[in-house]
Formats: sequence, structure tokens, C-alpha cells
Amino acid sequence: MHPTAPYVVPWKEETLPDLDTMVGSFGVAYTNPLHDTFQRDKDGILWAVCEGTRTGGPAYARELHPHRQREAMERLLCAGCSGPPARDERGMLWVLPLLDDGDDPGWHCVRTVIPPMCEPCKTKATEACPWLRDGHVELRVKEAEKIGVRGTLYPLPGVEDEPDPDALVLFNTPEEGRVIARQLVRELREVTVIAVRRSTP
Repeated sequence: MHPTAPYVVPWKEETLPDLDTMVGSFGVAYTNPLHDTFQRDKDGILWAVCEGTRTGGPAYARELHPHRQREAMERLLCAGCSGPPARDERGMLWVLPLLDDGDDPGWHCVRTVIPPMCEPCKTKATEACPWLRDGHVELRVKEAEKIGVRGTLYPLPGVEDEPDPDALVLFNTPEEGRVIARQLVRELREVTVIAVRRSTP
């Protein structure tokens, strides 16, 4: 494995194929029944198909690998090595890019698709990942509830709108059946800010 490639980062040879879908009163489905069966989770949410191999080097410009991101977020694994994340009395370690909300956006109840990290991977990731090199915050988090998914949300049948390619769909809402998910989302609560690192010009 590439020494600087976090577990959840896709590689250049890993792609999301443009698969045929259909939308009806049931929601969205792949027209290939095998894809439709194997890409649904236990709650019935349809997930994106990712093909290819972990070759060609990390593709930091793309969003996180849908299957590995989901696994790390479901099981609360380190985004870098897929091992246990760092924990102490203040909670689990999260390292996130700075938000574009001014100098102090507040981090309680922030929603993220980035899994937690262990200490060794924190150091590697903040040096290698351009999202974090440009500025990041280190948090300790006591509670991180799964609240929904990000993905492509398809309109209701008969509505002429285009699909929304980057929608946040909360669990237990009618939109669940019309999304092809790519990322699992958690909301961070009981947050302690440990450090804010800003890039220098």
C-alpha cells in the first residue's frame, strides 16, 4: 500500500461506473438486479458501486471511497489505517478540514463524512492530504451519531427536475428510498477543540 494513502481515500484506478437506474413509487433502483440486491444495506438504502483496483496512487481530489468510508464510519475505524482510533477521557479523535464559516464556526453538532483517526495517522494525514494541509482542526468527540448519507438524490416520479448529485439525506425520511448513497454522515456532539492549524502563505 502507498505509504501516504489513508484507507478511505480512493485510488486513481478506482471509479464509480455510470450504471443504469430506474425510479418509481418504490424509489430508485439499479436496473441490474444483482447490483440492486448487493448494494442495498440492511436499512434498504442503495449504495454506489465502485470498481477498479487500488493502483495508480491516491486520488485526493475526489471524495472518499464509498465502501471503505462506509465501513470506517459504521465501525468507527481510523480513516488512515482502519485500526482503532485514538480515545481518551474527552472522547475520540477527529481531524477535519477547516470550514469556510469564518474564524470560529463552532464544531458542536458539525456533520462530517470523515471517520476518526489514531495519533500516528493524524500526523501522516495532515502532512499528505491537501484537504488537511490547507488548515485543519483536531477535535475530541464523545458522541458521534449516524444521521444520514450523502449521495445522488433522484426526484419523485413524474417530476422533471435533475437529480441532486450531492444531497444530504437524513435517516427515516421519505428521501431515503430515492438516494444512491456514497458517504455515511455522522453528527459530532460533546466536542472539545484541541487545536486549530492554519496554513501559512
